Amino acid sequence: MPERRSITAVLAATLGLASLTLAVAGPLAVQLGILTPVRGFRFFALGLVSGVIPLVLGGIGLLLTRGGARGGRPKAWLGTALGGGLVALFLVLVLPTRNLPRINDITTSPDDPPTFEQVAQLEANLGRDLAYPGEAFASPQRQAYPDLETIRLAAQPHAAFASALRAAETLGWSVVASDADRRRLEATETSTFFRFVDDVVVRVRPAPGGDSLVDVRSKSRDGRHDFGANAARIRAFRDALATSGAGA
Repeated sequence: MPERRSITAVLAATLGLASLTLAVAGPLAVQLGILTPVRGFRFFALGLVSGVIPLVLGGIGLLLTRGGARGGRPKAWLGTALGGGLVALFLVLVLPTRNLPRINDITTSPDDPPTFEQVAQLEANLGRDLAYPGEAFASPQRQAYPDLETIRLAAQPHAAFASALRAAETLGWSVVASDADRRRLEATETSTFFRFVDDVVVRVRPAPGGDSLVDVRSKSRDGRHDFGANAARIRAFRDALATSGAGA
């Protein structure tokens, strides 16, 4: 008589593979140009979240197949492993950002943020409101990212701007416009996996004593919550600027 296989174990393995497929298909489809970044991210997130189902079913399957009572124990293990891995990845990605505010426009100068000019003329930005949201974003930003403030450089403005441009290029930003006379540059940066494009503007102004004041603004094109990406970009620029030859 053939061994009776646990349907729960088989289902756990099947759903585990389906969840993994969703998680992998999201960024892959974006890279191939099949899905937009937002849709690709949603597929990826759905794959991670749905991992809880094979995790639970796999655990039940392990109980049902213990001691050889039913067949399918390897499939129960597969469902448990796949579901557990997806859920663990979800927690690793989400937990560090759980207390961050749902904002997507970050600047070192909330009271006087640099404005977007040239990137506003890009086709993807036509018709979009690129104005800074004011206190609605400024207040939560100050609480979540108190370290982000105007960067003071011990350098003349022209030298500080040259350092800012080098820092942007070092970080791999795509410079859209660079105006040495006005000491402004605008750029975009595209994320690796989901190809999200964010807009960036850097402004350099003279400070008393011959130093320079550098302000940065980074804004996401998609979504309301940037999960800390814009703040991380400004910090990376600040660090690159400190080692680009101007000093801090």
